[in-house]
Amino acid sequence: MGKKYTEINSEVIDKWVEEGWEWGQPVSHEVFEKARNNNDWYVLLTPTKPVPKDWFCEMKDAEVLGLASGGGQQMPIFAALGAKCTVLDYSEKQLLKEKEVAERENYEIKLVKADMTNPFPFEDESFDLIFHPVSNCYIEDVFHVWKECYRVLKKGGILLAGFDNGINYAFDDEEKMVIRKLPFNPLKDKQLYEESLKNDWGIQFSHTIEEQIGGQLRAGFVLTDIYQDTNGAGRLHEYNIPTFYATRAIKK
Repeated sequence: MGKKYTEINSEVIDKWVEEGWEWGQPVSHEVFEKARNNNDWYVLLTPTKPVPKDWFCEMKDAEVLGLASGGGQQMPIFAALGAKCTVLDYSEKQLLKEKEVAERENYEIKLVKADMTNPFPFEDESFDLIFHPVSNCYIEDVFHVWKECYRVLKKGGILLAGFDNGINYAFDDEEKMVIRKLPFNPLKDKQLYEESLKNDWGIQFSHTIEEQIGGQLRAGFVLTDIYQDTNGAGRLHEYNIPTFYATRAIKK
């Protein structure tokens, strides 16, 4: 296990983007224009459900951090609404997608390549809003992320986060049989680590609600709303089994 697992994940996600990964497909010019001219827009924290618009702050001139949200899907919408956007991602290809859209639509965005398992490279109380779609499944310690989010948000700032509930990791590829125990942690299971590398899964982790929502609360956040979502396709989706959550929390 020589290379740090987050470096492996960065390389794997770069490969997924090159292969046409759905979360690395930037919004079109038409979608950007609709958001800018008609206030007709939506963004996702989880696979299928749009984030309620009343979850957001006033977006004009808001300082927004897209945390592990490269790919040119959410930040262009926020820029179209007048926000000042920064995106932190550890995937070079995902950041290039952000740059591509910003150049096409002629807006400024700060692109930061960084590993979110390290301290965030921002001053305290820098942002009004953090938008953090499903991505902390690629890191082992999520509490660090919640603490850093709390630190870099302004007082009254909003954290919008999407995350899985771990169920997907228990099932086989066809979602018919439970084949693994939880937690799913390749760093503590050599066979699972080797299987993850062989299948190009990256090094992923299941996390509990105690880690996800409990971690936000322990970091100091006040939870104001929550919703569930499904995978969007597959057997668990067909049975309407929730596999993701999205939360809205505030720094008091």
